[in-house]
Amino acid sequence: MHHITLTGTLSLLTLICTFPHLALNAGENKSSQQRPSFQVGVDIVSINVTVIDEGGRYITDLDVEEFGVFEDGIQQDLTFFTREQLPIALALLIDTSASMERRLSTAQEAAIGFAQQLRQADLASVIDFDNRVNILQEFTNEPVALERAIRRTSAGGSTSLHNAIYIALKELQKNKAKVVDEIRRQSIVVLSDGEDTSSLIGFNEVLELAKRSETAIYTIGLPTRERRGNRGAEEAVYVLRQLSRETGGRSFFPDSILELADIYKQIAEELSSQYTLGYTSHNQNRNGEFRQVVVQANRLNATTRTKRGYYAPTSQ
Repeated sequence: MHHITLTGTLSLLTLICTFPHLALNAGENKSSQQRPSFQVGVDIVSINVTVIDEGGRYITDLDVEEFGVFEDGIQQDLTFFTREQLPIALALLIDTSASMERRLSTAQEAAIGFAQQLRQADLASVIDFDNRVNILQEFTNEPVALERAIRRTSAGGSTSLHNAIYIALKELQKNKAKVVDEIRRQSIVVLSDGEDTSSLIGFNEVLELAKRSETAIYTIGLPTRERRGNRGAEEAVYVLRQLSRETGGRSFFPDSILELADIYKQIAEELSSQYTLGYTSHNQNRNGEFRQVVVQANRLNATTRTKRGYYAPTSQ
């Protein structure tokens, strides 16, 4: 187990949005699932997209022609498209502050059930956090190792949510750098029962770091009854909502911890129902500015969810 303590000022992680390039050649059926080919030195903007119907059911049979991607209002030409159930790299974060003590065993069982739904090609890590951040299990595809790590969590201390998300993003970046020629969606699933009380990193810095990553953050807010409605709880809800909204994830706020198993099931289903789209931006200015991305699906009553945008690369 790695104990990580953050000291001093931490700079933001800079990520350039690059992604494997899947050619959509003229005369080919663009909806066919082709094997990716990789290009070096091409800045590809990659986005993972969830599409649901009016009943909240996932729509998984869209073709590339049914998507429209707009960057700062200008439609882009897709050069990458897949609706395959791609492997994922996932960081599972569990709040183990003192206020979680009575509910931790239920949270453990729900998290174990979630880990068991991962496929053999997927990788997951387990991180718990109170006033410290502990990497209990580095990325693995071994369910037994993940279960063992989850069962080792114990409650005590304050809450350092920002530190935990920062470290999870860094760990995902390190894992991605190990294998540069694979397509793997990145996600963080975080359970927390209250506001951050002990992080050295501010929320704005974590949010910027998240927006620079290619990681969807799924948040589960589970405040205690005593905290519901107070200012700290409202701030915690805002933080969790923003992290999910900006990165294309989703936030949940159950009334009872008994809902956790179903929530983890919903997250697993969503991760297996996404599309990945890619394009080379028409805006070739390497100015490092934030660019807004909107994805539309040409299907009646379809709603899309993806990250709000990305930061353009900069000239070195």
